[in-house]
Amino acid sequence: MNIRHCIRAGARIAATLAALALAAPVAFAQACPEKNIQYYQGFPPGGESDISARHQQLLLKKRCPNVDTIVQYKTGAGGGLLWSQINQFPGDGLNVIGINLPHIVFQPIEGTVQYKTADITPVFWFHFTPDALVVPEGSPYKTFQEFIAAAKKAPGKMSLGGSGLNSANHASHERLNAEFGIKSTYIPYKGTGDMSVAVLGSQIDGAVTYTAFAINNKGRVRALAVAMEKRHPLLPDVPTFRELGVDWVDGAYRGIGVPKSTPLAERKKLSDLWAALNSEPEMKELAAKSGFELVNVGLDQMEPFMRDKAKLYTESAKRLNLGGK
Repeated sequence: MNIRHCIRAGARIAATLAALALAAPVAFAQACPEKNIQYYQGFPPGGESDISARHQQLLLKKRCPNVDTIVQYKTGAGGGLLWSQINQFPGDGLNVIGINLPHIVFQPIEGTVQYKTADITPVFWFHFTPDALVVPEGSPYKTFQEFIAAAKKAPGKMSLGGSGLNSANHASHERLNAEFGIKSTYIPYKGTGDMSVAVLGSQIDGAVTYTAFAINNKGRVRALAVAMEKRHPLLPDVPTFRELGVDWVDGAYRGIGVPKSTPLAERKKLSDLWAALNSEPEMKELAAKSGFELVNVGLDQMEPFMRDKAKLYTESAKRLNLGGK
């Protein structure tokens, strides 16, 4: 290639790079909603769903400075009240609903909520929080073994809080009882925020909750076990259930859904926008500090993901005797 051809090739590359640079702000602008986002949560402030929504609210403002994300709460029935109303919201791509697994599978099987799993339209799952057993810092139980020994000595006396009925916490409570041969009493709360008051005030013996709660309340609660493949880096002294002899790796997924009337194009925009948030270094830092495990299940992967999870949690529901009462 002679010098003239090199110059022409270089000019073409420079022009292409310049065009891409100019196109980037346009693509970026298209990714942002034209109006404010109404972001609804089915649990009270202070819990994991609220914390994650606030992280997203912060980064959405940085990505889309002309748009506000307004977090609102419609609590009740362990999120079931909001999810029963999900298809009453306008399907304009501006109404976003916080959703949780396994809740949206367990609750319809139990049969007291006014929605079915098929009524929920997920567009993105953004993080996973592993199960954890915690006790107040002032608890006499320093280890998991001490806790189990005490529970066996007084069947039914040990009280453990959790977020909602027919939820991930409820399921982990039943699993704890079954796997370790104890009989503790489950105390459901509207959400982790409400439950934390009871745990921190030693009104109950402990909680079946998530690693995020244990990490965000270090020094006030003591984690005894976590449902992870390996120990959490922020809880290095806490054993996994696998170390304790039970193959238990589980927890809860959090994501966003929309009304069924939302056009596919709007669903895709939201899915892509939430994926972009999860890729931000600041989000990764916030998630790590709060004990959240980031996942990225977008619209393209949604159908097989939901099919697999529905099958898994339907089988798990047998442990709760859901639908058999």
